[in-house]
Amino acid sequence: MTTSSSTNTNGGSALIKSLELEGVEVIFGLPGGAILPVYDPILDSPIRHVLVRHEQGAGHMAEGYAHATGRPGVAMVTSGPGATNIVTPICDAFMDSVPMVVITGQVPRPAIGTDAFQECDIVGITRSITKHNELVTRPEDIPLAIRQAFHIATTGRPGPVLVDIPKDIVDPKNPASAMDWYWPSDGDVSASLPGYKPTTKGHPKKIKEAVELILAAERPVIYAGGGILKARAAEALRELAELTDIPVVTTLMARGAFPDTHPLCLGMPGMHGNYTAVTALQRSDLLIALGSRFDDRVTGKVGAFAPDAKVIHADIDPAELGKVRRPDVPIVGDCRMVVEELIRVLRARVGGDGSAGDVAGHQPDRRAWKQAISGWQERFPLVYERSDDGGLLKPQYVLEELRDRAPEDCIVASGVGQHQMWTSQYWHFDHPYTWINSGGAGTMGFSVPAAIGAKVGRPDRMVWAVDGDGCFQMTAQELVTAATERIPVKVAILNNAYLGMVRQWQEMFYEERYSEVYLSPDLPDYVKWSEAMGCVAMRVESPEEVGPAIDKANEIDDRPVVLEFRTDSAEKVFPMVPSGLSNDDIVVDPSQSEDRR
Repeated sequence: MTTSSSTNTNGGSALIKSLELEGVEVIFGLPGGAILPVYDPILDSPIRHVLVRHEQGAGHMAEGYAHATGRPGVAMVTSGPGATNIVTPICDAFMDSVPMVVITGQVPRPAIGTDAFQECDIVGITRSITKHNELVTRPEDIPLAIRQAFHIATTGRPGPVLVDIPKDIVDPKNPASAMDWYWPSDGDVSASLPGYKPTTKGHPKKIKEAVELILAAERPVIYAGGGILKARAAEALRELAELTDIPVVTTLMARGAFPDTHPLCLGMPGMHGNYTAVTALQRSDLLIALGSRFDDRVTGKVGAFAPDAKVIHADIDPAELGKVRRPDVPIVGDCRMVVEELIRVLRARVGGDGSAGDVAGHQPDRRAWKQAISGWQERFPLVYERSDDGGLLKPQYVLEELRDRAPEDCIVASGVGQHQMWTSQYWHFDHPYTWINSGGAGTMGFSVPAAIGAKVGRPDRMVWAVDGDGCFQMTAQELVTAATERIPVKVAILNNAYLGMVRQWQEMFYEERYSEVYLSPDLPDYVKWSEAMGCVAMRVESPEEVGPAIDKANEIDDRPVVLEFRTDSAEKVFPMVPSGLSNDDIVVDPSQSEDRR
């Protein structure tokens, strides 16, 4: 171990000092008995602590911070229910590959296993939803445990790491917490993790095989997933697409990785993706899957997905290769490094100056493919029925107005459900790291705390949370945190008085038998509730009120703002691929049904 001059300290102070040395700027947390000794040295630390109202909020704030900044989010909670309350965000971060370090308090070591007050085996509970977790049993192990946690969370495929720390080894009043300070070197960290060596550089042979498939394909599509953003590979992706003139789809987790306004962008595939993106994947003869995991929401019925396509699959996690679809060319590696190498080898392969023109000269004629794509785009754009004068407010219209009145680099976070899909469809994402959502776990209540975390990480950006009334009721209390901490997020509630996505399924597949999905439009009163939490709040009920309300909200920058939009409860999200069916069975808006035939 690398040591500085030995200074007698204790585990609690060592923990906070370790976080400082890891460059942590903010901790989202809530104190309690087991973690209480760690909260005392925070008073003397430059680290900002954001006091949440529920531990789930701490986890989602840490996620939002990580999404927006690329740096690991940090959350700290106490033992027992404090630890179990953050399990959902940990699972969410694991599913979406979000770098996060969670520190949990634990009962004193002698009490472990005795069913002591607020004891639970959080390491056991989270073993399957963390990239790594451990119970630290000696104070002198804390610095190394923290260094390991940040290293593991941020390298390879990012993810959450949990460090569980018994109270007695951080309590300065307990002799068991005494230790001499040291800080492990990079070499110490590597030596302590002998089996952890993520592969970052793609195999040269596989790169060459991929290039040959790219040059031979007549109907190729780049299938870009969230791994592009995790690898900071957006610029490389654009260069590859433009060099090869291959269209790009961006999954729900990859929105913004490729500009929506780019001529090669086909938009989002998936259960509620646009018709062109879904159909292009389905009809392709080559899928270039970059940092995507062939999620069931994208593939539909797996056996019927892109039946004529060969597959190049690049991912830093070897477990993803062949998990759902066997690739013809598997490439293990960091997406940015893999894409950059594909570009280099492509240019060398075609000769000349390696321009797009040179590449085109080595590719088949793709005019028919481009014409097919243009035809789908023309026939099946995103559509919805506009409101009549005095009619019900359409959620799609609200999102168009939010989009058009927000700055280009605005960060938007969503909850889960219809509003999530409409936001991903109607917002224009031309910049990476501007879209924050719960993709894999689909966690209701994600939006408000995630938006708060994003605003803490990027105070220079406007941050909107788009939420449904059902989602909002799960974590709205965190607006108290935002008001208290002067974090001026903006929240748009699409209040349709229903659990909207569940209602849509019940209407379409359960003969309109609406079981337990109705939520009162008036209870709670969202304006009064938001005002009670320290927010500026407004209710919007007609189309002509939408624009002025949004403009007013955008002008307020000293406190949170909540806009409640009363929207049409009968509105449905289209297109839609019904669960368990093939992407060929995509259901379009009723106004487009004739074209579909």
